[in-house]
Amino acid sequence: RPDSVDFDDRTIVDSDGVINLQAVPRSMVVVGAGVIGMEYASMFAALGTKVTVVERRDRMLEFCDDEVVESLKYHLRDLSVAFRFGEEVAAVEKHQTAALCILKSGKKIVADTVMYSAGRQGQTDDLALEAAGLEADRRGRIAVDANYRTPVENIYAVGDVIGFPALASTSMEQGRLAAQHACGEPIREMHGLQPIGIYTIPEISFVGQTEAQLTESSTPFEVGIARYRELARGQIVGDSYGMLKLLVSPDDGRLLGVHVFGTAATEIVHIGQAVMGCGGTIDYLVDAVFNYPTLAEAYKVAALDASNKIRNITRIDG
Repeated sequence: RPDSVDFDDRTIVDSDGVINLQAVPRSMVVVGAGVIGMEYASMFAALGTKVTVVERRDRMLEFCDDEVVESLKYHLRDLSVAFRFGEEVAAVEKHQTAALCILKSGKKIVADTVMYSAGRQGQTDDLALEAAGLEADRRGRIAVDANYRTPVENIYAVGDVIGFPALASTSMEQGRLAAQHACGEPIREMHGLQPIGIYTIPEISFVGQTEAQLTESSTPFEVGIARYRELARGQIVGDSYGMLKLLVSPDDGRLLGVHVFGTAATEIVHIGQAVMGCGGTIDYLVDAVFNYPTLAEAYKVAALDASNKIRNITRIDG
């Protein structure tokens, strides 16, 4: 909570205070286009609120696949969400019937509610860390080693207070591993393939690397895509915009990344996670029989797409 902003959990709120709203606002400014900001922006837009998202960076969800982010942006714009990228909030004024959001560029936006979601702090201020010989950084984060042990040997820390990814799923696993290490039980390191789930409307989920990461590391890859509208289940549930993207190594067919946008994205991503974790290839997905009609069938369609592209390259290039 910026010190310059007068939060009242009614007109000016954060993601904790938003649950105290007594009615769905007609208009809202969401400050911050991170995970929480975009989740709430899409929820209120789906309820009919006219939402404006203000983000100082030039894009949202910068760790996600570019194509998926563009799809979400298009979908939200269709729900009348407006985006103000490269903008910062200079001040927020509370008035009797609304709030006035003043941007550093001079723009002014009137809204029933302003919601700040420009980052979260580790809740360590009231823990008297200094009494235990510990300290936190300015974001409330505590340093830990590979076993989640702090500089004080008998104290461990997990979850939001140690920073990224700060997800419930990974935090629970960190806690399990920390407890095992503290009790002297044998442990295995947390698997590197941790799925990210973003509960926007529609959902986003991915595991593995993005196209940008693979390009930056000069790793060759091919793309296989399945559109939900190509699937019987996609048509049944009325999802014409959903998609599943597979990033595949053209050399051996290994999955390098799985990116899903649409209905049940956070569920079906685990199929790709399991295949990647077991060292599987797109050949497995091409040959597998999926229940019909299901959204999981998208894996077979995307694998065939990638396989055909790789085959075409092989025919030409040998």
